[in-house]
Amino acid sequence: MIRVNLLPHRAEKRRARQLQFIILSAISLALGILIVGFVHAWISGRISYQERRNEFLKQEIVVLDKQIAEIKKLREQTQSLLARKTVVENLQSTRSDVVHLMDQMLRILPDGVYLKSIKQTGNKISLVGYAQSNARVSTLMRAIEDSPWLDTPTLLEIHASSTAGARLNEFSLNFNLTKQVAVAAATPPAKLVGKN
Repeated sequence: MIRVNLLPHRAEKRRARQLQFIILSAISLALGILIVGFVHAWISGRISYQERRNEFLKQEIVVLDKQIAEIKKLREQTQSLLARKTVVENLQSTRSDVVHLMDQMLRILPDGVYLKSIKQTGNKISLVGYAQSNARVSTLMRAIEDSPWLDTPTLLEIHASSTAGARLNEFSLNFNLTKQVAVAAATPPAKLVGKN
C-alpha cells in the first residue's frame, strides 16, 4: 500500500531551520558575549595592573627626586668645603710671606731711605717712600734684585718733594715676592766633628 504524506512538510522543514537558526544564533550570541566579557576583563586587568605600575613609578620618582635634591645639596656643600680648603691651603702656604717680606725689607733698606707705605697684592708689592738721593733708590733696587725672596724691581716714578722742611725724593717702586721652596735643601748640612 502506498502512503501519501499530506502534512505540510515544507513548513515543518522551514520551522526546523528557523529553530536551528535561532538556537545557533543564541549560542553564537552567548559565545560572543562570553568572549567579549573575557576580553574586557583581561584588558581591564591589564589596565589596572599598568595603572598600579605607573603609580609605583611615580612614587619612586618622588623618592628619587628627593635623593637627587639631597645629592645636589651634598655636592654644593662639598664644593663649598673644597673652596674653603683651597683658601686655607693658600693662606697656609703664604702665611710666612709677610714675615719674609718684612725681614728682607729690614735687611736691604739702605740708610737715607724711608718707607711711606707698602701694599701687597698677591705676590706683587707696591712700595712708596722717600730717599735722600736717587742713588739711594738705585741701591735699594739692586738690593731687591740680589735678595733671594724679592725680584723684578720696577721704578714707577721719582720726584722731588719737601717733607718737614727737608728736600727729599719721593719714589714709587714695584717688585715681586718670590717663593723659596728649596731654600733649606740648598744649604749643605753641617758636619759633626767627634772627639777621639
